[in-house]
Amino acid sequence: MDDVDMIARFCAATEAGDIDAVIETFAVDAELVSPLAGRAVFRGHDDLRVLFAALLTTLSGLTWRHRVGGAGTAVAVAEARVVGVRIGDAMLIEQDIDGRIRRLTPHIRPWLGSTLLAAVLGPKLARHPGVVRRSLLRNRTSISAESAR
Repeated sequence: MDDVDMIARFCAATEAGDIDAVIETFAVDAELVSPLAGRAVFRGHDDLRVLFAALLTTLSGLTWRHRVGGAGTAVAVAEARVVGVRIGDAMLIEQDIDGRIRRLTPHIRPWLGSTLLAAVLGPKLARHPGVVRRSLLRNRTSISAESAR
């Protein structure tokens, strides 16, 4: 992966709505910590594909504006619209040793935009109950394991 900027590729792929290109930027065990569903964590290429397919068809005008960081961790700032309302995201992006994206932690604002995103995205994800169930169960298992340490 030398000389390949996976974060730039991720940003370009999400702006283009290219799900396959988005997934190619992820490590095999990549995860996204949900900013909308409590403790949900979506993991793995298959579940992330479902999530991003629903998400990218919900947003319009997605544009990445700023990026700061380096050495495996960055924050990228995006703007988009959901049902005509502005939404912003300051996403923490962590990479593995090969440069692939290992973990995404979105921070969505403002309240109205994030509420509308949840209202529109929720029914799309509800069509995939296994994905939603895994995102909730896997996280509980991880939390239990961490608590036991």
